[in-house]
Amino acid sequence: MCDTCGCNITHGNESLIRPGGKLAKTESGREAVSVLHSLLHENDHTAQHNRQHFDQHNVLAINLMSSPGAGKTALLEATIQQLDPSIRIAVIEGDLETENDAERIRKHGVKAIQIATGSACHLDAHMIHQALHNLDLSEFDIVFIENVGNLVCPASFDLGQHHNVTLLSVPEGDDKPAKYPVMFRTADLVMISKSDLLPILDDFKPENARRYLRDIASTAPVIELSSKNKAGMPLWLDWIEQQLAARKAYLQEHPVSAGHHHHEHHHAHEHEHLFEHEHSHD
Repeated sequence: MCDTCGCNITHGNESLIRPGGKLAKTESGREAVSVLHSLLHENDHTAQHNRQHFDQHNVLAINLMSSPGAGKTALLEATIQQLDPSIRIAVIEGDLETENDAERIRKHGVKAIQIATGSACHLDAHMIHQALHNLDLSEFDIVFIENVGNLVCPASFDLGQHHNVTLLSVPEGDDKPAKYPVMFRTADLVMISKSDLLPILDDFKPENARRYLRDIASTAPVIELSSKNKAGMPLWLDWIEQQLAARKAYLQEHPVSAGHHHHEHHHAHEHEHLFEHEHSHD
């Protein structure tokens, strides 16, 4: 976790390390490491609580991650327009500043909660927990979480989501899975976005992106998609509906009762990059 980007401490978890906070005192000599591990532990505990909250309301939570400008908000807009209108959507938007993306979503008549992360380059479970106080989950079937544009830190923070979807846009180049393996390894679905640019930016080879994914042991399906010309949208919409059906079936077999901390998220949390330098420069 890099000291320069401010992602150690967020407004969601800073109360834990303030005087009187749960993590204010640590054993002597190991303060930095202890606080880091403790913050991650507290994050995962809160994420588990969030996931239980989603499950109690039979809500599917999908975390969208990508670099800045890869098309997450445009994808959400296209999804809102084309998904079965009986499926009720809410969006939690994470950005360093501004409500621009949330306003784009609200123009489509969809509830959007904006989280301004300040200096923090990712959302964390505490921020999502706070946002859920502003959402009546009984009114929704899916909550999309649009994470902060960043291919490093968001991958290591469980938010309580059921699935991670990572966008790789054509202008970025097809080698990003090799440069940012933690992010792409945590993805349950990889979307090659802005696919309408493939004929123009012909140095992006989708087969190369797939090969890089296999090289990092990712078995995630890959969808080529354009929010502009709608190519690939049916595959994405089908994937969403499959996940909704699978979650409903799972919860019928494994009812969630109050106080039962159910944790079914199948990705091991990969915190190793917090102690590495994965800030590759293009």
